[in-house]
Amino acid sequence: MSHLSREKLDLLTRTKKIVGQLEAVGRALDQDEPCAEVLQRLAAARGAINSLMGELMEDHIRNHMPRKTKSSEEAADDLIEIVRTYLK
Repeated sequence: MSHLSREKLDLLTRTKKIVGQLEAVGRALDQDEPCAEVLQRLAAARGAINSLMGELMEDHIRNHMPRKTKSSEEAADDLIEIVRTYLK
């Protein structure tokens, strides 16, 4: 997780916005809005989720992956594992 409280607040704010976007998708489906509008809302939510995930992955890689204790090949394997795990 981010190490600065300001960054944490930013991440929480972004997460709340994503929740709001997904709630809007639910309302749109409930109100039988046109498919194109629902898809547009879903695409926006997906983009926001991907962006948040990318930022958190970067934070994890920069702050939690060992630097000097592993070979570059082992570090690359760790990075590949992270990407595969979270981008399924």
